[in-house]
Amino acid sequence: MTDHNGATAVADRPAQRRRRRRLLPWKRASDLTPPQRRRRRIVTRSVLATGLVCAGWLGWSIGQALTYPGRDGTEARLAEWGRDHHLGLVINQLEDWQYELNPPRVGGSLTPAQLAQMRATNGTTSLNSAVPMLAPMPTSITPRLPGEGVWRALVTYHGLPLVQGTYVRPDAEHSSYEAAVAWISAGHARFQLHPGFREPGGSFAVPPTIPVGQRTGLMATWNGGFRITDGTSKGGFYLDGRTDSTLRDGAASEVFYKDGSIRIGVWGRDVKMTPDVVGVRQCLTLMVDGGRLAGDIDVPYAYGWAYQGKKYVERSGVGETAKGDIIMVVGQALSARTLAELMQHAGAVRAMPLDMNGAWPSFMSYDSSADPASPKPTNILDFGEAADRYYTQATRDFVAVYAR
Repeated sequence: MTDHNGATAVADRPAQRRRRRRLLPWKRASDLTPPQRRRRRIVTRSVLATGLVCAGWLGWSIGQALTYPGRDGTEARLAEWGRDHHLGLVINQLEDWQYELNPPRVGGSLTPAQLAQMRATNGTTSLNSAVPMLAPMPTSITPRLPGEGVWRALVTYHGLPLVQGTYVRPDAEHSSYEAAVAWISAGHARFQLHPGFREPGGSFAVPPTIPVGQRTGLMATWNGGFRITDGTSKGGFYLDGRTDSTLRDGAASEVFYKDGSIRIGVWGRDVKMTPDVVGVRQCLTLMVDGGRLAGDIDVPYAYGWAYQGKKYVERSGVGETAKGDIIMVVGQALSARTLAELMQHAGAVRAMPLDMNGAWPSFMSYDSSADPASPKPTNILDFGEAADRYYTQATRDFVAVYAR
């Protein structure tokens, strides 16, 4: 029995080795013929070389994204790199997970610094009836805090408060956050659309910055909207007779004219291409139309990818009053609805979304008292980005406002 069992075990060993070898995805080198070993070396070296080339290209490409001109932060640069390389869905999913892990706070109150900023209304009054100080705007939370919704002069030009601003809390649930609202007297201002050197990219006569020598009279700047080049804006961009993407009928549009005026409305209904149009920036659809919130304001996919319209994040939007003046809102912890409500409360009869997340929303006012040729920029609400971001090359398009 022992001899028989031992013989059987010995006989089974070669078969077991053969089965183990067949389970491996490759043969051992000792089992290969010399030509097969040479082919394996060639294939192995080719795979390693390809991997090194890919890794080198990836490092070079990301390095380019991290070092291009401008004031964009590292997180924004990496996100832009991903979207430029068809990873938009991945970036959106990562942003969703980040939001779920770190949702906005509920309840609470503003910090002492925010309360002081809200109270600092500077007691400005306008003795010139051409541009009066605005009456306090309605607020979403009552009772209002001291200074909440009360306007103060951000830019005074020839004694006229041409740019005014105020601070409010966005809603009762997110009472520890702020939104800033700006108003611009359109009749006393000129509006200029600027391209970004990466978005939409290309060559324009208008520079992707506000260079030295072109800053006199500068009063305000604000950011562009969702990206044109990857289609998330669902619209187009027109400047210097050149169109990027397609100007889409029904899209919410900022339209810029030769005389320096601006209009905001639905392309093909309120505004259209005429010989006087010098610039168009489209982004999604109107959030406020005819003074009322859009019917799709609570549709999750209407104002961003997936449920971005429902998220309470940093957002910006721009609107036009019945008199043609401009309303601009930037805020923390805003949903599509609360952004639209703020623009409506400030007097906008037509208003559109711009961009979202901390890297992009911005509104700067400019103080020319010390140096009229290079006025000092100030963020109306600080998202951590430099206030002079448009004094250097901007990656994305933006709007500049000058006194007439």
